[in-house]
Amino acid sequence: MPHTESPSNLTIYDKITQNVVESITDAEIRTLADSPDGKRAYVGFEPSGVLHLGHMLTANKLIDLQEVGMKIVVLLADLHAYLNGKGSLDEIQLIAETMRQQFIAYGLHENTTEFIYGSDFQLEKDYLLDLHKLGNLVTLNRASRAMAEIQSGNVPKVSQAVYPIMQTLDMHYLDLDLAVGGIDQRKVHALARELLPELGYSPCPAIHTPILANLTTGIGKMSSSVGITISMEDSSDSINKKINKAFCPPTSEPPTDQDGNKPENPVLQIFQFHIFPRFHQVTIERPDKYGGNMVYNSYSDLQNDLESGHLHPQDAKKTLANYLDILITPGRTKLLDQS
Repeated sequence: MPHTESPSNLTIYDKITQNVVESITDAEIRTLADSPDGKRAYVGFEPSGVLHLGHMLTANKLIDLQEVGMKIVVLLADLHAYLNGKGSLDEIQLIAETMRQQFIAYGLHENTTEFIYGSDFQLEKDYLLDLHKLGNLVTLNRASRAMAEIQSGNVPKVSQAVYPIMQTLDMHYLDLDLAVGGIDQRKVHALARELLPELGYSPCPAIHTPILANLTTGIGKMSSSVGITISMEDSSDSINKKINKAFCPPTSEPPTDQDGNKPENPVLQIFQFHIFPRFHQVTIERPDKYGGNMVYNSYSDLQNDLESGHLHPQDAKKTLANYLDILITPGRTKLLDQS
């Protein structure tokens, strides 16, 4: 497994907020950082398939939180997935168990990670009564806005309007100290902070991780339903082929597209959010005739060399594929053992 010890120059606050694009609120996160031991940090995942880079980016943050002493709560949101049209409850729960095993294989510590099915508590009387109370407080428009970035399908259903107010209640019923999610969860977390006090409950702070750019264009988000993504089902050869096709301009100022959109560099994003949090030293292997190996102890050094032309995009891609394969192999092995 990759090296995951924190660099000595990182404070607990730095570790909690490393690669986070937003904290709500920073003051609350600083207070949490003063005594993180045993505090409960949560993320919810719809059991919708094999882990991909989006799941793994959030898991990297959960590993950071475990390293500072926090207990991780992973909500395997089977009822949420059902409401979002992801299949029958039986099908979803089978996928949830596979995802649980993959998260452990990826690096979450089993003894400090609690996996909870939504259906274990979301059908209880008190929860349902609170759900109806919130239903009287939230307009359909507000629920739809909160759900817009995470709903399945183009036509919203009534069940999807219920989804965000269930997430709001989850943050109380799971007895949390911190909510974690991608930046696409921001509207839901903001809704929870507004609504929970209406029921006499205290909201917890939240941190948001970034969304990776489309792998082949750098514009729009990486998605398993649009374009190419990388998952634990990918073989070493598949990872190499996908990364080899990735958008990676040899400059810090890539050209805009015909609509005026400026692309991100997904190769650099994956190095920043996936590789350096798990490997605190990265080696670019090159033949002596091309300058020999290059060793990086920080993401910023690698970024500067790539954008200045000192590091060739093809060398960066080859290295990225190799390190991703190391991260993904344990989960891939778990999938093969189950097949």
